[in-house]
Amino acid sequence: MLIVADENIPLLDAFFAGLGEIRRYPGRAIDAACVKDADVLLVRSVTRVDRQLLEGSRVRFVGTCTIGTDHLQLDYLAEAGIHWRSAPGCNARGVVDYVLGSLLTLAELEGVALSQRVYGVVGAGEVGGRLVRVLHGLGWRVLVCDPVREAQEGGDFVSLETILAQCDVISLHTPLQRDGEHPTWHLLGAAELAQLRPGSWLINAARGPIVDNQALRALLAERDDVHAVLDVWEGEPEVNLQLADLCTLATPHIAGYSLDGRQRGTAQIYQALCQWRGIAPTVRLADLLPPVALAKLEFAASAELDWALATLCRVVYDPRRDDADFRRSLSSDTAAQRAAFDRLRKHYPPRREIEGLHVRVQGEAPQLAQMVSALGAVLV
Repeated sequence: MLIVADENIPLLDAFFAGLGEIRRYPGRAIDAACVKDADVLLVRSVTRVDRQLLEGSRVRFVGTCTIGTDHLQLDYLAEAGIHWRSAPGCNARGVVDYVLGSLLTLAELEGVALSQRVYGVVGAGEVGGRLVRVLHGLGWRVLVCDPVREAQEGGDFVSLETILAQCDVISLHTPLQRDGEHPTWHLLGAAELAQLRPGSWLINAARGPIVDNQALRALLAERDDVHAVLDVWEGEPEVNLQLADLCTLATPHIAGYSLDGRQRGTAQIYQALCQWRGIAPTVRLADLLPPVALAKLEFAASAELDWALATLCRVVYDPRRDDADFRRSLSSDTAAQRAAFDRLRKHYPPRREIEGLHVRVQGEAPQLAQMVSALGAVLV
């Protein structure tokens, strides 16, 4: 069996070497010639998998080691009888950690208390739903907009208009849909952005085109009270330099790039391929993950809650480093900018997740213990 794979998929040999021959290519360079003789194609979000790529090939299984599937032409795969799988939820915790780190940075810049903000989460799937649970656990006020889940489940959801009118912080976690009943392409266009409350914070760690980047650039140029955090961009790996300059935090599509999340995605696709082939998996992710660098964090019972929250989050991940690396890479030379964007992702340093951190609280401090548990760390 010939497996063609994006060279940036972690643990590729560990999981798949026993299943066939592996040929690696840069994700953006995978074309019809690469996959012509392949039986299996393994990708990440940068490879467009469609009729043009696969027609006439031997590919019968496509696995994307990502949550999103907007880069897959699903109707063609169904028509061609090509089995496919994604990795739902694999990097959800990494994105939550990214949002928490961004909130801490914004709060310091503005001198505001995070507990006093009203949060709007747009899209309550694997990522957004997990973020909502963390924010609720911290006791913060959260409004949730998800028309698809609302139609399926009912429940306590609100409209996008309500989010814009009432929320100080808006975090976007919807899939990218161009068409259908609930399209999300330019979900926040010029009209919606104009409705942002004074002092609003906008975070997009979903897909770039969910926000009209030109409209956002114009808004940020006019309103210095609005702060934007962008991890995703229209046209990436090309980035609107003026928009990046106006963002409070700007990063190269790495919100979910925790080591755990990326390797979890590979494991999920490995399991899906084994199931498709009717064989038992023999490789376990638990046997491959390295030990965490920080074995345990310990707080005194007297620790101040806001300080402890910031310490716990930042000891795991602080997005300001990624922002600085990204800004240094930006160039007016389009080819250089594209190459730098992909280079930052390819050589991204190891980063773990809050859920893997063990935390001890000395003595009786129920509020502190509740905060640690709400963040998802392991209370020991």
